[in-house]
Amino acid sequence: MAIRARARAGNPDAQVLADPALRADPYPLYERLRTAAPFADGALARISVHHDVCTDVLRSDAFGQIGAYRTDRLPPVLRLALRLAGPRAGVSPIDPPSMVAVDPPEHTRYRRLVSRAFSARAVAGLRERTRQIADELLDGLEREAAAHGGHVDLVARYASLLPVTVISEMLGVPVAMRDQFLAWGDRAAPDLDTGVNWSTHRDVERTLVELDAWWRGHLRQLRRDPGPDLLSALVTAVDDDGSGLTETELLATAALVVGAGFETTVNLIGNGAALLFAHPDQRRLLAEHPSLWANAVDEVLRIDPPVQRMPRRARRDTTVHGSPLAEGEWVVLGLAAANRDPRVFPDPHVFDVARTNAREHLAFGSGIHFCLGASLARMEGEVALRALFERFPDLDLAGYGRRRDTVILRGYRSLPVVLGSTSPRGRSASGESRSDQEPAGTSSA
Repeated sequence: MAIRARARAGNPDAQVLADPALRADPYPLYERLRTAAPFADGALARISVHHDVCTDVLRSDAFGQIGAYRTDRLPPVLRLALRLAGPRAGVSPIDPPSMVAVDPPEHTRYRRLVSRAFSARAVAGLRERTRQIADELLDGLEREAAAHGGHVDLVARYASLLPVTVISEMLGVPVAMRDQFLAWGDRAAPDLDTGVNWSTHRDVERTLVELDAWWRGHLRQLRRDPGPDLLSALVTAVDDDGSGLTETELLATAALVVGAGFETTVNLIGNGAALLFAHPDQRRLLAEHPSLWANAVDEVLRIDPPVQRMPRRARRDTTVHGSPLAEGEWVVLGLAAANRDPRVFPDPHVFDVARTNAREHLAFGSGIHFCLGASLARMEGEVALRALFERFPDLDLAGYGRRRDTVILRGYRSLPVVLGSTSPRGRSASGESRSDQEPAGTSSA
């Protein structure tokens, strides 16, 4: 109700939060927040759309995670909402003790236990297996399209299945569970948003209870019969003092790593495909210069990031770019808008796969909470998109894509395509080069 009132008063941030139709292309509204001041007036808190301000806040030890603070320090409207919602019935991957909701020293401890599985060396070792998975899924895509007049949903049959298969294999989650995890992830995604309706809130809570029950059973199985995967290692891991993770810590960490391991990458692949449909000149450039694929993924992350914003709270009285903030004050970092800051990115609304500083985006955050799976997401996005467009150089939209309803997570719920002819080179995910229609929601790109 508070957000809708602000939206009716003309606040651009509140309008994005309140209106799904505006979220199809929120970037013009974000630009209305770009003033000379470091922060603008947001829906419920001050918001920054400046690259340097967002970077400095993310890297500053004067700011911490929202979940690391007592609820009595939240804005009054949020305290009221939490009281009405009541206590959570299950362990949430975005509430303490999840590593995304705590500050050091707890954050340092959890991240140390998990980080080895996402090191650059570990991700490099996964590249060939990811290529194999991409080829297998593209084979299935071709078979399904043949049975449906060449048409298939790219999100349901490819963009979602590749990352959930990779993360399942990495972490010892049965691959047979991937459809269930995708369904759970889709239902739980609104948990990140502020201002969901009561029906959505209750569905999120039911989903978390279902996930909680499954994880408890799976972790019991891993204790009896551990494997070589990360979750088995977490179950048996001990700290320097000889203690291990508690049951709640295990549940929160497992749910976060698995969920984050596919949820945002699904959006990266879908957003990337949509941008390339809308920009055939960039597709041609990638076909002629396949060495640009890695940079193209960073340009996708810059211009249409899967995570649009992040909140932070001041741990003490501080000043940011001349703007004072009191201890406990909540600020929002508009990552998607900061990625289009003209002071950092020339022609910021232009999609350019050869952009020399595309990697300076903030899609993965910054500072100690920089996305643990950034290297994995980049690799999966590169392999998935390159394999797709090299296998099907005539790939095109077969209708309008449908965006997800979420605010913080931005991606496609469905993206109908027609495959066209298969590349004469056949499977090309392993390296060789080969390679229109306006998708919904990308007009400003």
